Amino acid sequence: MFDTSGFRQINEDVWDYPLTGDRVLRQYTPGVPTIPAALEDLPTLRRSLAEASAESGCLIEAHVVSFAGLPALLRFEKMRHWNQPGGLIYTASIIVPRATGAAALLVLCADNDFAGLRDAAIATRVGIDRMNPPHPYAPHVRGDLPYSVGDDAQWDQEFPGHALTRARRWFGELSRTVRIDPRFAALPPFSGPIPDFPGMTPLSDPPLPPS
Repeated sequence: MFDTSGFRQINEDVWDYPLTGDRVLRQYTPGVPTIPAALEDLPTLRRSLAEASAESGCLIEAHVVSFAGLPALLRFEKMRHWNQPGGLIYTASIIVPRATGAAALLVLCADNDFAGLRDAAIATRVGIDRMNPPHPYAPHVRGDLPYSVGDDAQWDQEFPGHALTRARRWFGELSRTVRIDPRFAALPPFSGPIPDFPGMTPLSDPPLPPS
C-alpha cells in the first residue's frame, strides 16, 4: 500500500489524482514473473525490454532499484494516447518479482500540454539532428516512438508539469510511502525466467486513464 492522500479511489486497485488526471494501479500476478532476464543481468534485461516496448512506443529507461527493501524493476516508457490523436502517455512501472509472483505499481501520466513542446524546446539547444540517437540499450531498435534525448531526467526541472516529469516524481513519492505485505516479501527471490513455463502469466492490461 502507499500514501493515497489527494487521490480519488476508483476501485480496490486503482486511484486517480484529480489535479493532473494521473492514475496509479496496483497489481499482483501469481506465477513466475514474465521479466525477460534475471535482475542481475541488467544489459540483457534492458535490451529485451527496449525491443518489447518498441512495438507500441519506447522504453525511456530501466533500472534495478530497491523498493520497500526488495529488489525491483523500474521502467519509464512512453506510448501513444488511446483517446487523444497525437497525444502521448508516459508511464512509470515498478515490478517487485519473487519466485512465484509479482507485485506491481503502474503510474500513467497523460501529456496534457501541447504534444512535443518539451522536445521542441530542447531541440533548439542540442540541435534537431542530435535529438533522436540510437537507443542506448538496443541500438538496432526502431520503435513506434523514437528514443529522444529530450526524455532525459536532466530536463525535468525545466518542465515540472510535463507528464514524464510527473511520472518520475510519482516514483519518488511512492518509494517513500509504499508498504509491502510481509507474506509476499517472505517468498523466495526471483532468479530469472523459466523458458516456456506455463505459469508465466503477464500483468493484466491496465484500465485506461481518463481522456
